[in-house]
Amino acid sequence: MTKYPKSFGGISRQDFVKGAAITALLPFLPRVSASEAASIGVLETAPGIFVHVGKYQLVDEANRGDISNPCCIIGRSSAAVIDTSGSYAMGAEFHEAVSRLTDKPVRYVINTHMHPDHVMGNAAFKKPGTEFVGHHKLPAALAARKESYLTNARQRLGEAAFAGTEIIPPTILVQDTLELDLGERVLTLKARPTAHTDNDLTIFDQATGTFFLGDLLFSGHIPTLDGSIVGWLKLIPQLMEEKAERAVPGHGPKSMSWPDAILPEQHYLKVLADDVRRMIKEGKTLEEAVATAAQSERDKWALFDAHNPRNVTAAYTELEWE
Repeated sequence: MTKYPKSFGGISRQDFVKGAAITALLPFLPRVSASEAASIGVLETAPGIFVHVGKYQLVDEANRGDISNPCCIIGRSSAAVIDTSGSYAMGAEFHEAVSRLTDKPVRYVINTHMHPDHVMGNAAFKKPGTEFVGHHKLPAALAARKESYLTNARQRLGEAAFAGTEIIPPTILVQDTLELDLGERVLTLKARPTAHTDNDLTIFDQATGTFFLGDLLFSGHIPTLDGSIVGWLKLIPQLMEEKAERAVPGHGPKSMSWPDAILPEQHYLKVLADDVRRMIKEGKTLEEAVATAAQSERDKWALFDAHNPRNVTAAYTELEWE
């Protein structure tokens, strides 16, 4: 076994390794300082990784669909964007922020799933050389909801923010696992089974150990169920086995410790499933379940009253057939 010296030219081995690690990350560093990045609406969460933190709100004209966390990852030769916010206006604003962070071209726009607050800004990044990447089930999901998504977005956003918004399906599909190289920075994409939706995708940055979960991870904002509660609860322990330095949620802070970050979400979903199962067993109606299921979690989550009734409905519809 090779033995390494305790010092290199008078520099301690620990400092040498630390310096080498920093040097390896230099190609990923942005053109602006952390304070300058914050002034344009993005926060650095790891070297070369920036997150715009969305609001805990429902989509409306005032926030222009700014309710999720679009991200940028900078490599040596190119950059990737993960999700693009909820309108063309917000997508264009994020595009401008990315152009100030780096002169590298955005080669990939990766959508973590189908929901409008994550894909409606895609058109702001549409240009030659840019590939759109998503779960292999994403095209069908977007096609089935295209008209309703666009109609609802126009009504909620108003014409100013909506103008230019369009549904853009992926040009690269992830069947299982796919690696994308940004130039000495490799991203590992994994298509997940039905959970939050039937087209959830996660991204892992090998250079910094950063795990992007989209809406498989909510923090503060109540989780929303549009797939399978059974599948989501089954998937969470598998996600927790993934080794990562930090996690970036679809809604929440710029980054969180992993795997502890997902524990509150797991607890909410388990309470929801347990309550609904018990009420089905007791012969309670859907209306009765909507009124009472998971109410013990009410004070723990933003937007609980807006989303919990729909979560109960989705869970009840699924679990009554167990």
